[in-house]
Amino acid sequence: MKKKSQTDWKHLASQDDNKIDFSDIPRLGADFWKNAKLRMPEKKDSVTIRLDHDVLNWFKKMGKGYQTRINAVLRTFVESHSH
Repeated sequence: MKKKSQTDWKHLASQDDNKIDFSDIPRLGADFWKNAKLRMPEKKDSVTIRLDHDVLNWFKKMGKGYQTRINAVLRTFVESHSH
């Protein structure tokens, strides 16, 4: 069952963007943009993989998007072992 959002989306959409308080958000400096990399989503392949029960449950407990998080962990592992 899908959980009902507690956010009043109509009220939020009606707000003027110029009234948003950004004072608690730090500015991104030139170094951030100098080192930033554009990453386009890659095509995904549908596969069947056998995972330990506790590992899969750990990711599932994090909620929606658990497969995306598993992919991110695997990508980080691949990138750290490819250089």
